[in-house]
Amino acid sequence: MKNHASSTAPHKTGMARLWELALRKKALALSACALSAASSAAAFVPFVAVYYLIRELAAYAANPANMDTASMSRLGWIAFAGAGGAILLYFAALMCSHLAAFKTLYLLKLDFTRHIAALPLGFHTENASGKLRKIVDENIEKLEGFIAHQLPDIAGSFAVPVITLVILAVFDWRLGLASLVPVLLSYLIQMLAYSGGGAQAFVKKYQTSLEEMNSAAVEYVRGVSVVKAFNQTIYGFRAFYKTIKDYGAYCLGYTKSFEVFYALFIVVINHVYLFLLPAIILLSGRVTDYGEFAFASVFYLIFSLSLPTTFIKLMYVSQNGMMIVDGVKRMDAVMDIPPLPETASPKTCSAYSVSFENVSFSYTGATDVAVKDVSFTARQGAITALVGPSGGGKSTLAHLIPRFYEVSSGAIKIGGIDIREMSSDYLMSIVSFVFQDVFLFKQSVLDNILIGDKNATREQAIAAAEAAQCGEFVKALPQGYDTVIGAKNIHLSGGERQRLVIARAILKNAPIIALDEATAFADPENERNIQKAFERLIKNKTVIIIAHRLSTVRGADKIVVVDNGRVVEEGRHNDLANAGGRYSRLWERSIGAADWSITGAAQKERADV
Repeated sequence: MKNHASSTAPHKTGMARLWELALRKKALALSACALSAASSAAAFVPFVAVYYLIRELAAYAANPANMDTASMSRLGWIAFAGAGGAILLYFAALMCSHLAAFKTLYLLKLDFTRHIAALPLGFHTENASGKLRKIVDENIEKLEGFIAHQLPDIAGSFAVPVITLVILAVFDWRLGLASLVPVLLSYLIQMLAYSGGGAQAFVKKYQTSLEEMNSAAVEYVRGVSVVKAFNQTIYGFRAFYKTIKDYGAYCLGYTKSFEVFYALFIVVINHVYLFLLPAIILLSGRVTDYGEFAFASVFYLIFSLSLPTTFIKLMYVSQNGMMIVDGVKRMDAVMDIPPLPETASPKTCSAYSVSFENVSFSYTGATDVAVKDVSFTARQGAITALVGPSGGGKSTLAHLIPRFYEVSSGAIKIGGIDIREMSSDYLMSIVSFVFQDVFLFKQSVLDNILIGDKNATREQAIAAAEAAQCGEFVKALPQGYDTVIGAKNIHLSGGERQRLVIARAILKNAPIIALDEATAFADPENERNIQKAFERLIKNKTVIIIAHRLSTVRGADKIVVVDNGRVVEEGRHNDLANAGGRYSRLWERSIGAADWSITGAAQKERADV
């Protein structure tokens, strides 16, 4: 079998990986860098023009009538052109970087969502949805910000020292070196701030605490009805409250870890003149052309005003870069998880009996075996019921059929063919699965049913809904089948939602149907109607039903009793009920539960009243 992993070669790490992703659209990204560097160069033109204007004004201060106004005007236009050119070049750089960012973001999100969709169900049950949402909505989104804004800023920031070196050769190299000292010192401070293991550890903790807070927030919102029913506040919901406190603590610690470096950086880059003034004082007594030296001193003092903005941008680039690198690392950790292996030569089947042959399975990281050495056959055209105590392995067995998980040993065969020899798309096309936990999209009733078969007509979808006993309550909705579920004042009961999901399975019309407590929320009348609908549906199909209420599967062709991950009994209801085994005891308890009523002291106390 061939494993279609997301990548066969190991990913680069750290900033190397970040640059690899940033240059995914290389032509646009490099154009953005070049234009940003050109913008930085153009931004110095006004300062040079002002320098020459000051020289002209000083040269003709004693005789203004002889001033070359044409030259002065030309210098003014050069300054204006430099400022305007810097703006236009930076705008062009941002256009290129944004195009590169949006295209890269689109490809990354598409790759990521496709990959997690191809991962087995086990991955999604073991990883909270809040964690995956953060990777898609924040970690990948921040990469877009890095490419769109910070990539041009990095190019511009690193162009500044080069431009400074060029200016050294044009004016006074000694003052140029003095102004270059704080530039180099600011780079050193940033390297010390962000290269240490402490800062990287803080970023990792920060990202982890943010993921935990997102996951707890999703859980809190989903369970808010329970929180309110028991008069709990956010403080009572300890998991959510703890993640908020941890997140705040990490943020505060992360901020404090940079306070000294940040203060030093701001002082150095905002006070370049403190490095220039001592050099000017020391050199002033040694120069031969004092006038020329004075003009050069004025230029560098003016020039120093342009440095802080560029390097403050670089500081934020470095800080955000560490967070983005950690976010990319988390994205890559998910992308490196291989999907289930696909066969190179997929097979199809002409019969649809499902056979478990010595199947064993353990969940990832679990020490106990969830399913051990299970063998039974669910025949085509028959109903096979899986019953047993909670946690015995019934749902796990059903989930193994469409390869939501991969078996540890043994084989599951459909029509005599190992499901691992079928393509995932084909396998999913022949299996309909109705989960116990119902999920409906915020779409119309019709669109939710059409998920079963996107190529079905409206009439076919409505026919499936009628078969699932949905017609009466759907027609009572404001727009009938076009009513959007979850819209204002549109609420469905648990049983109604369950029947819509069943309608999907009916519309799909797959030859194998797995129902995990599909009638759990139905009232007795609707349960009977649904059972009748399935009687018409199951002709020549393989039906596997997971049930806790044994009364719903009395008429099954085969009942498989599962306990502690093993098959302990199988047969028809009457045979098993009279055998005195595990099923017999479950049946007796089921009858006792059906006859249960309020008795004893509570009833007597009411009678006394």
